[in-house]
Amino acid sequence: MIVYTQLNARRTPDARVDEISRESVHYHLSIPSGKADKYRLAQLDDYAQFSRGRFPHRPSLRLSLLARASSDSIAGTWGFGLWNDPFGLSLGLGGSPWRLPALPNAAWFFGASEENYLSFQESGRGPLAPTNAANGFIAQTFRAPKFHPLLILAGLAFPFSRKMTRRLLSRVIAEDGVQLWNYKDRDSSATSKLVDSRSVDPTQWHRYRLEWSLKRASFEVDEVQVFESLVSPNPPLGLVIWIDNQFAAFTPEGKIGFGVLANPERAWLEVKEIELE
Repeated sequence: MIVYTQLNARRTPDARVDEISRESVHYHLSIPSGKADKYRLAQLDDYAQFSRGRFPHRPSLRLSLLARASSDSIAGTWGFGLWNDPFGLSLGLGGSPWRLPALPNAAWFFGASEENYLSFQESGRGPLAPTNAANGFIAQTFRAPKFHPLLILAGLAFPFSRKMTRRLLSRVIAEDGVQLWNYKDRDSSATSKLVDSRSVDPTQWHRYRLEWSLKRASFEVDEVQVFESLVSPNPPLGLVIWIDNQFAAFTPEGKIGFGVLANPERAWLEVKEIELE
């Protein structure tokens, strides 16, 4: 097992990425409280300096780390895992890598507030997406090609029917996921409840492990497998650990929403003992 130290910090001016211990690769990422007036981000990654085709990771790979979050209902998104930064845009100016938006490829543990809807599938539809893990705390995978002819139809359909566009995208983007904590499971006092035996309280320290191979992705929490999928993302991917106040939603009803959220309190994500092999 290799302790992974090839991480670079990125943050908005009012956020923080604090290195607590270099030896144990221990970091504290935080964004301040604030109104829904600007984007706030604290992030560690190992791909920012590369074009997407030169991202550093390919299967087979195992990622392991200890993590805890400040709340089970952080306004925005947070998490850790592997992805292709599909929404990143860079025109290569100022020495930055050339990077245009792409379809998503990812395998990660993902926290998304209830304003988010991060699934293109309908519940129970799609041979590789039997669940509808769209927000909450998720173990999730996406696999998509660089291009597919149905994308042309999706683009043509978008001005007339977002439902149809979403349905076409679901045929291009394979996804799978399971909710480890669900926002719908709340009692009258708004106290979160765990979903089932796989459920995880993200505010407590847990050892998370992700194994990525060409034909499968496996997720473990505290050495217990919580999810396994045949939807394995296409390489190459980069490692990302982040917390921010953004949301994005494309619901089955065809409603699209994106933007930033107010943070009633300072929010943070703490990680340590990051290992990669």
